[in-house]
Amino acid sequence: MYGGNLMLSAIENRVSRRKFENEPITDWEKENIISIINHLNEVSGLTMEFMEDGSVAFGKLSKSYGLFTSVRSLVLMKGNKDDKDLDEKIGYYGEELVLHITNLGLGTCWVGGTFDKDVLTIDKSEKSPCVVVVGKVAALSLKEKMIHSVTHRKVKSMEERIISDSPLPQWVQNGMKAVLLAPSAKNTQKAMFKYENNTLSVQIANDYSMDMIDLGIAKKHFEIGAKGKFEFGNGGIFYLE
Repeated sequence: MYGGNLMLSAIENRVSRRKFENEPITDWEKENIISIINHLNEVSGLTMEFMEDGSVAFGKLSKSYGLFTSVRSLVLMKGNKDDKDLDEKIGYYGEELVLHITNLGLGTCWVGGTFDKDVLTIDKSEKSPCVVVVGKVAALSLKEKMIHSVTHRKVKSMEERIISDSPLPQWVQNGMKAVLLAPSAKNTQKAMFKYENNTLSVQIANDYSMDMIDLGIAKKHFEIGAKGKFEFGNGGIFYLE
C-alpha cells in the first residue's frame, strides 16, 4: 500500500492546485482517502479528518484572496494541542497523505492562512493549524500558472539547502533531490540540512507559524528519497535503513 517507488513518483508529479473541477470526488476515492487517514491517525496519534464538503471555509473572498476556485473536499489537519511535536507530525504524516492522494490522480494544496478557520469545528483539546484541499483537477489554469510562476521564481539549489564537511554520498543526494520538490509555506524552502561527521540532520528557524509543518514535510520527502527514518524534533537526526 505504501510502496517507495509509488511515493517517489508522487513526489515528482505533485504540484499545488488551487482550481478544482465542480465534479465531486467519487465514493471510491473518498473511501481510499479515509482509509489512508485512519491508518496515519493510528500510527501518529493525530486526528486528521476528511470533510466531503468544506467549501464554507473558502466562501469569504477576504480570507482566500480569490486564490481558490471550486473548493469542495478538504482534510482538517489536527491533533492534540499538548503534543509538543504536533505541527511537525502534521507536516510529516500530512505530506504522506498528500502523496497518496496524488497517486489517486487528485489535486491537493496545503493551506495555512487563506481560509476561514472559524467555521471549522474542532474539539477544545485539539489544534488545527492548516487544511489540505482535495479535488478533481484539469490542466493548470492561467491563474494557477501565474501563481506558480510568482511563488516558484527561485527554487533553491541543493547546495543552498545543505551544509557539508565532505562530498555528499549518493543516499544524501537522493534525499535532497526529493526535498527540492517539497512544498513549503510561501515557497520559502527554509529547512536546512547538515551532513557532518557522517551524520545527517535538519533544522528550521521556527520563526513563522508554518515552519515546523514545513520541517515535517521536508523530512518525509528526504526519507522517501534516501530510504531511512528521521527522529522528530528541530535538528532531528536521520538514520539509514
